[in-house]
Amino acid sequence: MEKVEPGPRQESVWDYPRPPKVEDCAAEIRVIFNGAEIARSSQTQRVLETSHPPVYYIPQPDVRMECLEPISGTTYCEWKGQANYYDVVVGDKRANKAAWCYPDPTDNFTSIAGNIAFYAHKMGACFVGDEQVDAQQGGFYGGWVTNDIVGPFKGEPGSMGW
Repeated sequence: MEKVEPGPRQESVWDYPRPPKVEDCAAEIRVIFNGAEIARSSQTQRVLETSHPPVYYIPQPDVRMECLEPISGTTYCEWKGQANYYDVVVGDKRANKAAWCYPDPTDNFTSIAGNIAFYAHKMGACFVGDEQVDAQQGGFYGGWVTNDIVGPFKGEPGSMGW
């Protein structure tokens, strides 16, 4: 699969850096699960990494933390450090291992410490501004795909050797 050239007001994930970087995001970010809004923020940050759509990190005060249940088990990212995970529970519906955070990230990512990211494919809907996002393919990846991001994206069949 070949790199898609970005159009006006678009970004290519192949222009994102490696190692990744964090940047502030001015757009309002919303997360819906089982018909309830569980997160809304205009104070988010996004992590940009080569071949990945952005991952949005939402400050805990803007997340309904009573809807998140910490679970056992962690993963380790070579760039950000150790991630902790949450099940998302609203009413009688549960999404297993649907959110995560880095409580004590590496030095380059201290600005996202404790902020919450969500897997779009496990939520009812996620929004960047007024646009509902598509989930990055591959289950393991947490990127949010919008119309202003072009790939191909890591996790897609045939995408740049993955």
